[in-house]
Amino acid sequence: MGQALHCPALLSHTLRAMTEAASTPSSSTFGPAELDELDALLDDLRTRDELVPHWEFCDGALTALVCSRRPIGPHEWLPVLIADTDAVLAPDEPLPLLPPFQDLAQQQRFVQLWQQRWDQVQAQLAEEPEALDADDAFQPEVIDMRGAIAGLPEEERAEMEGEEVPAFGQIWAAGFLFVADGWSDDWEPPRDKDTAEWIADSLQTIEDLAEDDKGEPVLCMYDEDGPPSTSQERLETFGEAIWAVYDLYRIWHSLGPRVEQRISAGQPGRNDPCPCGSGKKFKKCCGA
Repeated sequence: MGQALHCPALLSHTLRAMTEAASTPSSSTFGPAELDELDALLDDLRTRDELVPHWEFCDGALTALVCSRRPIGPHEWLPVLIADTDAVLAPDEPLPLLPPFQDLAQQQRFVQLWQQRWDQVQAQLAEEPEALDADDAFQPEVIDMRGAIAGLPEEERAEMEGEEVPAFGQIWAAGFLFVADGWSDDWEPPRDKDTAEWIADSLQTIEDLAEDDKGEPVLCMYDEDGPPSTSQERLETFGEAIWAVYDLYRIWHSLGPRVEQRISAGQPGRNDPCPCGSGKKFKKCCGA
């Protein structure tokens, strides 16, 4: 499960600010209004289970699911990411009500909003842009919490002193890696050495983003006029991680689902008893 972050109101404000900057009317039906609703749903779920992750973690997990080599439906990811249950759900049956959802209507709305973001990410990753600042380029839903906190009045910052604040993109990367680890069979490298190395390098880039930003802060990703909170190296790693996502999507979707190897018991010899139970030799019965 994802790490619960503090200051829900501040987090929601940050999410809105970054989504409004990144969203374009033509990109998807998932925009600032849908994000606000989804964020409010997650806040409500955390009133019943404090371990429910925030949206940045969820968005990283969603992106990894989109990149996976086979379709992974809500019957698989919902119990793991949100409900934290060992229940095994059948893909061809309606989803039962899972904790911590209040009712089926709330659960269904959450899944619907998730699917809207899924469709948006999938459409963006299907066409690689010339540059990451293109209108249709993939944009992770990340939060510069350090920048947001740095811009608060001094007395409010003092209340948060000593709390661990994640670096820019860190929680998103953790969500992505959570899926890569949790669905390890689907992320097992192929036999082709070059392809396996490409996958490993791409995942390493995302792992680098999951580490703390220990570089010198030179810019603020929350407010361009805000106090520096993010290093130049961090921003470069963030861009490299986005390109890594494009690579992983292309590689896994070109490989497709894993093919299960089935070992045949082999055909009986011509002089062996026929497996049908007739008592005759195979060559004079079913093998004739």
